[in-house]
Amino acid sequence: MAKNVNKTEWIPLFLKDTKEKLFDRFELPLTNVQIESESNEYDACHFQVKNIKIRYRKAKITPKKTGLFVTLWKRNQLGITEPFDKKDNTDIYLISTNQKGKIGYFIFTKQVLNEKGILTGKYEGKRGFRIYPSWDKPNNKQAITTQNWQKLYFADLTEKDTDLDSIRKLFSLSK
Repeated sequence: MAKNVNKTEWIPLFLKDTKEKLFDRFELPLTNVQIESESNEYDACHFQVKNIKIRYRKAKITPKKTGLFVTLWKRNQLGITEPFDKKDNTDIYLISTNQKGKIGYFIFTKQVLNEKGILTGKYEGKRGFRIYPSWDKPNNKQAITTQNWQKLYFADLTEKDTDLDSIRKLFSLSK
């Protein structure tokens, strides 16, 4: 269940870094911030930037496997969890990663997550999946294949002089 904050200036603490690192650089305000209380261990929320509807999650470190894990699910009308659907009113799925002093963001469109079988649509969809930031070195074929397609949607913001053009492109922002 989402808690509608309905204050443009109010940003939850967990979202402040993302706001500063990604959106303030382009002078883009976050609006309609809504906390999703059921997935609070992933800092779940959704908001808008201009006319772009964004669903946010923070990925979790798993101690025994390379990469991080993130969930993308909702409850249906019967109260059963199910993967998000390509028909849902979300344009971008923004996944924050923070690991060993490195910070980055996966900026996935719903089209790519549909094509990769994460959202329900072309395939059944998944409630969660692994992500592999550029600094991870996976050691099995499936993880390497996954990292290869995911890297097209990843922005490493560890350094302050990050290439802003790549972020503009991922969000489809004009200069």
